[in-house]
Amino acid sequence: MKEYKVIKPKLGLGSWNEKIEDLLNKHAREGWELKHAQQNLTMFILERDKNR
Repeated sequence: MKEYKVIKPKLGLGSWNEKIEDLLNKHAREGWELKHAQQNLTMFILERDKNR
């Protein structure tokens, strides 16, 4: 079974690339995989196995 998480990051001003990379890497360490990124990068949908 899969579970999903929706993230709406508040990145503020500055280097978006580094902040997005840090955010995604943090969740990846918890087993989350990126499934969809909204075109303007205001929302990400992550997926992982529920029984991992």
